[in-house]
Amino acid sequence: MTTKSGETGPEGLSRRLNGRHIRFIALGSAIGTGLFYGSSDTIAKAGPSVLIAYLIGGAAIFFVLRALGEMAVNDPAPGSFGEYARKHLGPLAGFLTGWTYAFEMVIVCVADVTALAVYMGFWFPDVPRWIWVVLTILVIAAANLVSVRVYGELEFWFTLVKVVAIVAMILGGAAILAFGAGTASAGGGVSNLWSQGGWFPNGFAGFLGSFALVMFAFGGTEILGLTAAESEDPRTAMPKAVNTVPVRVLLFYVATLAIIMMLNPWNTISTTGSPFVQIFAGLGLHSAATVLNIVVVTAALSAINSDIFGAGRMIYGLAKRGQAPAAMARVTRNGIPWMTVLVVAAALSLAVVLNYLLPDSAFLLIASVGTFATVWVWFMILLTHYQARRHLPAADLESRAFPVPFWPVGQILTMVFMVFIFVVMAFADDTRLALAVGVGWLAMLCGLYWFHRRAAEPSAKVMADAA
Repeated sequence: MTTKSGETGPEGLSRRLNGRHIRFIALGSAIGTGLFYGSSDTIAKAGPSVLIAYLIGGAAIFFVLRALGEMAVNDPAPGSFGEYARKHLGPLAGFLTGWTYAFEMVIVCVADVTALAVYMGFWFPDVPRWIWVVLTILVIAAANLVSVRVYGELEFWFTLVKVVAIVAMILGGAAILAFGAGTASAGGGVSNLWSQGGWFPNGFAGFLGSFALVMFAFGGTEILGLTAAESEDPRTAMPKAVNTVPVRVLLFYVATLAIIMMLNPWNTISTTGSPFVQIFAGLGLHSAATVLNIVVVTAALSAINSDIFGAGRMIYGLAKRGQAPAAMARVTRNGIPWMTVLVVAAALSLAVVLNYLLPDSAFLLIASVGTFATVWVWFMILLTHYQARRHLPAADLESRAFPVPFWPVGQILTMVFMVFIFVVMAFADDTRLALAVGVGWLAMLCGLYWFHRRAAEPSAKVMADAA
């Protein structure tokens, strides 16, 4: 096994992701279904105050990614934060973190393919959604089996389309507000942010209730940690990617949703599709709505691409540690863990079933379960980092590459915020079931871990006696 840049990296993985790939993976991971589709639900819950929720959530994710970035730069290990949890919190923590992240990626991917099926209904309203789900899974899984370079290039171009479209939407929306266009001259204006019941039209409870879906929107950003093991130069690429988070949050979430709610009052935005498409179709710009639907389809494909990559790489890391079937550690000549890609693609058959049985409520249910898994993983990243730093000698702390800011206050406050999200989920009717599913998932994993340990003990004893 070689470690030359661009060839084979840690434990058989290909190191062919360059700085451009890493930056656009970071960018694309935060611009996906949560913005293009799920934002309509957050607007319905909180009204204009959702802008504040995205700012707070974005600040929390910045601290999560800075913690992960510090660990990844200093130790770009396969399995990333799953491996870090094992090292610093123990085998059970690594097992729970790794498998919950894989679960998160599968659930988020189910949400993404569900959203894509909804988008395709814009052009093909009579085609059942599950057909689009099947076709998407087959195409993206095939692309992930070619090489990590193909994955990186796909993410680059997918993200470029999203970024250009969002910037154009912001500029176009601002021009419509300033000069009027289509049918927008009446009803559009900055005053829409406070004239329809104020900043908190559904009260403080509505504002707090939006946080579950707000945090879901940022799910997947932690994939940066997994790219470090396949990066040509993680010490340079990771800091640049992580530090773009505040700009992404301000521009792509806050500015975009502010423009949307200025163009149309928040309470007229439907939750049955993408608010981006709805806005421009409502303005009479039907060609723009068609273009935007192409963009949101691209965004969903980008997210699905990342979801399959992230889940596969995490399961690969678990297999290398003996916490997943050994077959999951098999790689192709190009350094692709092909078995994990196939397993994740097969797991996505859940999306086909849900879209067949629950076509109208699948997204919200899936997103809520995904939120629990996402926030759990973020909490474990923060706790792992906190524990790792506490046991480092002072000399090592001073020499750490890419150290976190505001240590330790920033880390502690962010962990408290993650606990707050769980509390919000417990009190909200539409997320309480998801919280119960999440707790049940963790309990099941603990049982599997105990069973695995008990099954492994006789084998270890036999080997020790034979030696």
